Amino acid sequence: MEKTKSTFETLAAINVNEHVEKKNNLTYLSWAWAWHYVKREFPDAQYTIYETADGCPYFTDGKTAWVKTGVTINGQEHIEYLPVMDNYNRSIPLERLTSFDMNKAIQRSLTKACARHGLGLYIYAGEDLPEAMEEAPAAAPEAPKAAPKKKAAKEASRETWVALIAAGKVNKEGITAYDAYIQKFRPTPGELADLEGEVEQYKQEHGIR
Repeated sequence: MEKTKSTFETLAAINVNEHVEKKNNLTYLSWAWAWHYVKREFPDAQYTIYETADGCPYFTDGKTAWVKTGVTINGQEHIEYLPVMDNYNRSIPLERLTSFDMNKAIQRSLTKACARHGLGLYIYAGEDLPEAMEEAPAAAPEAPKAAPKKKAAKEASRETWVALIAAGKVNKEGITAYDAYIQKFRPTPGELADLEGEVEQYKQEHGIR
């Protein structure tokens, strides 16, 4: 008896290469094609664009903004947070944010939420083909195991992140510490609220405005 494929296995096996575009050395799958494949395989799939309590379709820390979307297939929702960025993947300052920027971020966020279900996930892993189309490479002789290297530096602590966010630090790619934290840890709204509370407390204790 043939095993029924899971949602992830079904979507991860689809080759979407003919529909991807390359911009600034990055590969993108359009929202329209992503949703086309999802609905073709799972007609009951639904998506959600989350809004603030005031009905705003983006969230902000007063400096930049991000969107939150979710895609539900077979009762399982995968949520994606995405900063509102320009063509160089740099966070757009809040005062320069346009409805076009917001809409584009929502579409990209939904496409990545589809990828969490398996569709086009290999694109974000930097690979060329989906798993089902790759040939297994011939087994290579096992190389001698090297002694484990010590970590050059410890991962930034929670306190360090709070300090960086409070100070409004921006990395060389133009991404704020706040956006970098969201991208790295994918916090829930509750966790974000806790973080923002710690940041505000840090600012008060250190006289940061």
